[in-house]
Amino acid sequence: MSQTIGFIGTGVMGSSMVKHLLNAGYPVHVTNRTKSKADEVVKMGAVWKDSPAAVAQTSDIILSIVGFPSDVEQIYLGENGILESAKKGAVVIDMTTSTPTLAKEIYHKAKEKNIRSLDAPVSGGDAGARNGTLTVMVGGDKETYQEMEPVFKTFSSSLMWHGEAGSGQYTKMANQIMVAGTMTGLAEMLVYAKAAGLDLEKVIRTVNGGAARNWSLGNYGSRILEEDYEPGFFIKHFIKDLKIALDEAEKLNLKLPGTEKAYDIYKQLDSLGYGDKGTQAIVKLWWDESPTN
Repeated sequence: MSQTIGFIGTGVMGSSMVKHLLNAGYPVHVTNRTKSKADEVVKMGAVWKDSPAAVAQTSDIILSIVGFPSDVEQIYLGENGILESAKKGAVVIDMTTSTPTLAKEIYHKAKEKNIRSLDAPVSGGDAGARNGTLTVMVGGDKETYQEMEPVFKTFSSSLMWHGEAGSGQYTKMANQIMVAGTMTGLAEMLVYAKAAGLDLEKVIRTVNGGAARNWSLGNYGSRILEEDYEPGFFIKHFIKDLKIALDEAEKLNLKLPGTEKAYDIYKQLDSLGYGDKGTQAIVKLWWDESPTN
């Protein structure tokens, strides 16, 4: 019989990941802050549990993907948290984009309780989660990573171990630094092309066939033309990620002016009421200032 997987966080990303685990034949126990967001996966066969502790008590492998580092800290290290409740020998895997420092703390505290821990943030947005093509970047013990590879492969097409605890989170920060550049580039490219009177659909096809081709353009360009600003990835979460990246850069005595500018731009979007929209709503700074559209 397959190992039981616990999954905490059935939002935009998590619900699709749970579906892939269920389709692969894993028994899955789930919980989420808002119970209704787990209804679909429960109908598919996932078992609802009332708390992260209840999930941990009944699972061999516990995965989590929640909103912010403070949420990670609460569910893992808080009273009746995962580390208090998980069985000895269990594996805990946090897939939230969080801080390397917290990932290391969870790893060491888990080890004290004979629990194994990996930090494994993902990239690929809602489309990657739906299609099972996420990129997973992993930190922690290599042996544990190798044992968990079949689980990761149910919802990913790119998977790599990067080193000791915290390395997955460091790699995700490198990823987000690059995304900051491609999202600002996508927005300014479209704004410029529109002002020049060009056919934006043709411009996207042309640019995406040349040296400027990138994931943001390929996945969000068409959404912008369709005025689809629903979140594949929330602006409020991207702001959190960029702040982590800049804080970590400061610890490394690095200055990242491009990332700082992207952070300021997204903070401006949040102040205009776009925090719950997708990162592609960056173009609204030029085209429209109404977050209700």
